[in-house]
Amino acid sequence: MAENVEIKARVRSLDEIVRQVTPLADSGPEELVQDDTFFPARSGRLKLRLFSDGRGELIGYHRADQSGPKVSRYEIVRVDDGAALRELLSKTLGTIGRVQKRRQLFLVGRTRVHLDEVEGLGEFVELEVVLQPGEEHANGQVEAERLMAQLGIEPGDLVRQAYIDLLKER
Repeated sequence: MAENVEIKARVRSLDEIVRQVTPLADSGPEELVQDDTFFPARSGRLKLRLFSDGRGELIGYHRADQSGPKVSRYEIVRVDDGAALRELLSKTLGTIGRVQKRRQLFLVGRTRVHLDEVEGLGEFVELEVVLQPGEEHANGQVEAERLMAQLGIEPGDLVRQAYIDLLKER
């Protein structure tokens, strides 16, 4: 499984984060529209992400619900017909819920910076420091914390849960 160290935080202004991340970024922003459907899983989480062009990604992942940098282990399978796979999985497994968002993706070194407008929740930033196989998690944590400071993300801004859990709480 691939691994990254990630954080999620509420933001007061995505425009302010864009101004801060742009000079640091190696690329971006890439504009994405994502529609994630979550399915029951015996272990971890399972979601199907649909993109506006019809493609999809089936993503299985394990991540602790904690604020601050945390390790996420994940596997991704790309599919050409995401809508058909969502229909099949929905019929056979049932669904837990859906998260729809507009995302701006920046790359800062090996860190994916996601600026998200999540339907029904508001604005968030996610940092995902992609780790090399076997790399110490502490390396990713140091990078995430450094970028948090550069972007003005305070510990009180951090969110423990996944978007799907935040939506279910509402």
